Parts: sequence; C-alpha cells; structure tokens
Amino acid sequence: MTENREPTLLQLESISKRYGATQALNDVRFDLRAGEVHALMGENGAGKSTLMKILSGNEQRDSGRILIDGEEIDIRSPRDARKYGIAIIHQELNTVPEMTVAENLFLGQEPVLFAGVLDRRRMYHEARLKLDRIHADIDPRLPLGSLSIGHQQMVEIARAVSEQARVLVLDEPTAALSRAETLALYRIIDQMKETGVGMVYISHRMEEVWRLADRVTVFRDGTYIGTEARENISTADVVRMMVGRQIDDLYQHQRRTPGDIMLDVNALTSKHTGPVSFQVRAGEVVCMAGLVGSGRTEVARLLFGADRQTHGQISISGKPTRLADPAAAIAAGIGMVSEDRKTQGLFAEHSVEHNIDISSLDRYVASGVVKRKRVRSAVLAQMQRLRLRQNAIALPVKALSGGNQQKAVLARWLLRDSRILILDEPTRGVDIGAKREIYELIDALARSGKAILVISSDLPEAIGISDRLLVMRQGQIVHELISASTTEEEVMLHATGTFSSHSGEHHE
Repeated sequence: MTENREPTLLQLESISKRYGATQALNDVRFDLRAGEVHALMGENGAGKSTLMKILSGNEQRDSGRILIDGEEIDIRSPRDARKYGIAIIHQELNTVPEMTVAENLFLGQEPVLFAGVLDRRRMYHEARLKLDRIHADIDPRLPLGSLSIGHQQMVEIARAVSEQARVLVLDEPTAALSRAETLALYRIIDQMKETGVGMVYISHRMEEVWRLADRVTVFRDGTYIGTEARENISTADVVRMMVGRQIDDLYQHQRRTPGDIMLDVNALTSKHTGPVSFQVRAGEVVCMAGLVGSGRTEVARLLFGADRQTHGQISISGKPTRLADPAAAIAAGIGMVSEDRKTQGLFAEHSVEHNIDISSLDRYVASGVVKRKRVRSAVLAQMQRLRLRQNAIALPVKALSGGNQQKAVLARWLLRDSRILILDEPTRGVDIGAKREIYELIDALARSGKAILVISSDLPEAIGISDRLLVMRQGQIVHELISASTTEEEVMLHATGTFSSHSGEHHE
C-alpha cells in the first residue's frame, strides 16, 4: 500500500479529559489526512469513544487543541461539528424508531412547500436517492423501528454520507450489517477516499482494518501508544499495542461433555418464524448461525417471552413451560443478552449497580425490605469476575464503554444465576481482549452446567466457541452441524441454500 501523502485535514493535539477520578484521556494525539482511512484501535475503555465525543461536540475537552486545515477551531456542540464538515456514525444507533426512514434521513432539514408545509413527495424521492447511493434496498416510507438493526444502521450511514462531510467518523459501522451490506459500505468508503474525504475508522474486526486502513493508531488506557502505516504493522503488533500482552488463539477450548436436555423447543412458531425445533443440553454451547433476517433473533425473543408464539412447546428440564413474557422467562431460569443493548438491554440513565441487580432484587428481600448491603456485595463480586472497575458501580451505565456495557448486561444474568443463557451477538462492538474474556466466561459457564444458546454473525466465532451449529434460513433451522468438523464455507452454503458442488446435493 502506498502511503497517502495528502495534506493534513484534522489534528487533535494533547487532548485530555477527566470524569471525576477517572482520567479518560491523557495528552493523546491523532491526525487525519484528506482521502485516507485512519483506523483508531484500542480495547473498550481505551478512550476512542471519548475522543470522538469531543470531536463531535458532545463532550468538551479539558485541554488540548483541535485544528482543521491547520487552523485551530472550537467545537462546543454537534452543530459546530457539522459546520466544520464533521459527521459521525455512532456505534449505538442515533435514530428515531417511531419516525419513517425518510423522516430520519431529513431530521432537522425537512423540505417544505410553503408556510412550513412538509413536501413529502420530494422528501421520499430524495430519501430514495440517498439510500440508492449506498445500495440500500429499503422503503423510505417504512417506520424505522420496523427494520432490522442492520437496516437501521444502513439508514444512519446513508444520512451521514449525504451530508458530504470532509471528516467522517465510522464507529463500528458494520457491527450489525450483513456481508452484502458490508461490501456495499466498503465501496462507498473507497468512493469517498477518491473525493478527498478523511475517515476515522473504529473497529475491532481486524479484517476490516486490513482491508480499508491506510494508517493505524492505537490507544491504551486513555493514552496514545503509537501510529504506523498499515503495511508496516502486523495483526500481532496491533494486539500487543492494544492489550500490552500477547493474545493466543481466541477460540481454544477443550472438548465439553454435555449433560441432560435443559432446553427443548418443539415446533415453536410465530407470525414470522418457524416452525423451529431444537435442544440445548446442560454444559453445552449451541450457536445459531445465518444471514441477517434469517430469524435467529426472532427465535431468541420467543424463548425470552418478548414476542408471542402462535404454536409449539418449550420445555425446561423436561417440564413444559409457558413463557408469556420476560418475567416468566426469568422466573423459569432464562437470561438473555439482546443484540441491541442500548434499547433492549440497558437502563442508560441508571447506575451500573442498578443495571446489574435489576433482575435479582427479589432474592435479597427479607421481611419486605431489600438488603442493600448484600445486593451491593453480590454485584461487586460479579463486577470483579468480569473485570469491571468496581469504582464504576455508582456511575450511570451510559458512561461505560460499549464493551463494558455488555459486561454489565452479562453480570445481570450471572447475579441471577440463570440456568439457560441466550446471548444474541455477545461480542458485537467488543475489543479483542474483552472478546477473549467473554469466550472464556462462556466456556466456564458451560462447564458449570449452564445451557447456552449463542447467536452470532461472526462465523469464526460461531464455529470456534460452540459445540453445535444450527443454521437458519427464512425463519427455519435448515441444518445442524458439529462445530469441530465444519467450515465457514459449509455454514454459508446452508445459510444461503446454495448447491454444494462438493457433496453434489442441494442443502435444505
């Protein structure tokens, strides 16, 4: 790769930021050239998101300078950021699900006819053009909340691209995208490089960084570690810079011996999914694989009582169980980490402690009073287990990094001691060090006798951490595979319904 020699577009110099006793950023620096993709990497909590919040005007730096084209500027609000040509695609969706796709695309910039009357015809027409630009086949008239998380993310990408920003920050932009949507985004990024747009790319997916980045900068614990041209650095180098140690094979685990059937699903059906039948045994990790829209999350929501089943039976430890709502599922011993922690898993304004203890308070009641000291002690024990800073217990959970928010949701179900765990994209937006910790936790929980159902769009992960794979397509399980003896190619053949020239049969 030839190093980009374009002029410096953006400079962040000696930026520091403190939250109470926590030094989130300590004298860090970062620069961006016109027409380049500069990857910003680091573990969750390294300071990446804090720096981007400062750049977007959502947070104020304590010290340091921001320069555009060599001129110092002051960004006090998101409006200031937009004025200077800075657009950000956040890891957590920043949309209004009750409004249509088009209304989200034009939020605050709606076209009008006269006297403030909305020009809906023009809005829908131009919304279609914005979506076509990133090859997103989405009806602009649909309510945004009716779309999959992946399609909602594409709408946010279309909005940012349409703003013709000079600096574009992409924070885990492909975390919820299908492979086709991801490839479409890659094409858009390549096109924007040609027009001189500088892009800050934040991702924990190494293959994306190696495909897109011109340079790589690494932060660790709120400090600047180093910057290298992509061709001068290896994956192992980046990992060592990120975590300060060598990370071995992510997916190492010894063979597990499953026990009795703990979760038995028979012909489970809803309006949009099924019939689906499968079993998960105690001490086993079963992974549901498939393309976005294949029905994996819908099955998880049925099992957690979040959606209504129209037919079928769920048995837990041999006992038929009616899961009418999440409360019934929790009482039956089921815990669920949802794919969208922001809207479905967390109480953003509440403390870390409350987010962890919310499902277990009934276990700490005596004479009608919650024993708060016992609760806090139990919460702290789970935080220590998951390597969450114990001095964060009283912070609002929204103040944590994405990976640490995910750990808080996991801690909720560890505190509850749920027998069956449903983990929907458990490492989405999580750095490589935290991924390893989560994989080790999943393995340890399985060995302790938990039954674990994982949904993952990351095929190496799906194969690497599970005992069996259930491949879904069009709302049904189309094949079961033994993880230790399958490949990514075989999983995709079943997921897409593609004819396999190796076996000479059509996989249904």
